[in-house]
Amino acid sequence: MDPKIDLNSDGDILDNGSHYPSLVGRLLYLTITRPDITFAVHKLSQFVASPRPPHLKEVHHLFRYMNRTPGQGIFFPASSPLQLKAFSDADWGSCTDSRKSTTGFCIFLGTALISWKAKKQNTVSWSSAEAEYRAMTATSS
Repeated sequence: MDPKIDLNSDGDILDNGSHYPSLVGRLLYLTITRPDITFAVHKLSQFVASPRPPHLKEVHHLFRYMNRTPGQGIFFPASSPLQLKAFSDADWGSCTDSRKSTTGFCIFLGTALISWKAKKQNTVSWSSAEAEYRAMTATSS
């Protein structure tokens, strides 16, 4: 999904929008093994209450993408060292409205990705070091 696509609440609501929440729910389930679709599913899930035709069009586009790329996803190798690695980062003051930083982390067991997250921090950090410390705290917890 193009991140520049402006999905908003303008336009007519779908006549039979009852299947839209079901489709988005299936996509949410698939994000467990397909982290490449997480951004798009996050955007589309914001319109479950009142879906519009452009939202449904993007859901169908996402299903077509997944149909074309069946081999993408998380791979869990049979022989991998049982070593836990975690990586974290923070984007200091990335939100221009609230000046809050964004925390991101990923955790690997051997070479397999087992957990990841990106979230806006709850408080405004006074420095990039403080934002990084908050990111490390979120990663370790």
